[in-house]
Amino acid sequence: MKKRYIFLTVLIVVIFVGGFITGALLTNHNQTDQDIKIAKKSPPSSKGLEQKEMPKLSDDQSKALIGYVQDFRDPNQIDYSNLTHIIFSFVHPTKDGQVLFTGEHATQNLKKMVAKAHEQNTKVMLAVGGWFHLNGGETYDYFSAALSNQASQERLVKELVAIVERENVDGIDIDFEHPRTDDDARNLHVFIEKLSEELHSRNKEVSIAVHSKIHGQTLTELAYVKYETAMFHNVDYVNIMAYDGQWDGGYQAKNLSPYPFTESIVRYWANLFDSHKLPKEKLVLGVPFYAQPEDPNSKQLSYQTIINNNEQNAGKDVVTINGMTYHYNGQMTMLRKTELALQHGFGGMMVWELGHDATGAHSLTHTLSETISATTIKNYYTLKK
Repeated sequence: MKKRYIFLTVLIVVIFVGGFITGALLTNHNQTDQDIKIAKKSPPSSKGLEQKEMPKLSDDQSKALIGYVQDFRDPNQIDYSNLTHIIFSFVHPTKDGQVLFTGEHATQNLKKMVAKAHEQNTKVMLAVGGWFHLNGGETYDYFSAALSNQASQERLVKELVAIVERENVDGIDIDFEHPRTDDDARNLHVFIEKLSEELHSRNKEVSIAVHSKIHGQTLTELAYVKYETAMFHNVDYVNIMAYDGQWDGGYQAKNLSPYPFTESIVRYWANLFDSHKLPKEKLVLGVPFYAQPEDPNSKQLSYQTIINNNEQNAGKDVVTINGMTYHYNGQMTMLRKTELALQHGFGGMMVWELGHDATGAHSLTHTLSETISATTIKNYYTLKK
């Protein structure tokens, strides 16, 4: 019994010591495996490379995201966080060079919008013109007359500068739709020179909304809209209205703003600016936030309405609602257009009109902003190689 006890005691000690040694060996082995795995992921460098931070893009590399807002919109309902500029639309020129607001509600909304936008470091521009005039008919007749002589031109410049200073806006956007004669083009050029001289001396900006200059069906240059190219030296942004192609050559809603139409527009303006040695960073590609019905007698729908009907419509460009087919730009098309513009050296994107956007995950403004950020960083690294 005693011998058996001694034997059992020795056996227990051997097992304990053996287990301890085995555990130590396994621990070292596992540690070695872990070291090997880490080494495979992060091999030591003979150059002693350091972890680099994400690039801090300079102001020169920043891109604009510009949104037009109609003057009746509630300033409290606008998300300013993704925007570099808001363009408050519209004030109306008279033939003798005065400026008309649509009413007291418009001036109050402008004041509120300036205050809220500036809280988000978003600039506010005031748009002059548009398609329809407050006093009836197209704005063209009023704008053309106002620019046709020196006295009315200078009065218009003076009134706009006064509004800029009084309302603390950051600049003026000229939306003359559209200069149709050589005189129109020349007068617009002279006017822009005068306006930019006054505003730039006050550290304010000048932008101009321009026709796409491309036919929605044939994808060829339209000659009836005229601009003097030298005029673009005097503006900060050229907002290209790359939509409403449905009216070209007979109404076809599908030509509102399809991707091939936009490709032709981007090539045209990029080549124009290259050939005249103008900085393409001034070019801003416009996109629509509304849907065009195939029946011209029906009303347009907002993108918000399209999404309210079915969230899956965010991934489409065509939808049928209540028996009517509508054409628009969904999120993927917006992404592709943004990449297209920035890859051609454009300075950003423009929206008509912010009040039509959806909220939340399907917001087109958010899609544009995210794509601008991603493409800008991608281009940064590409240029650094």
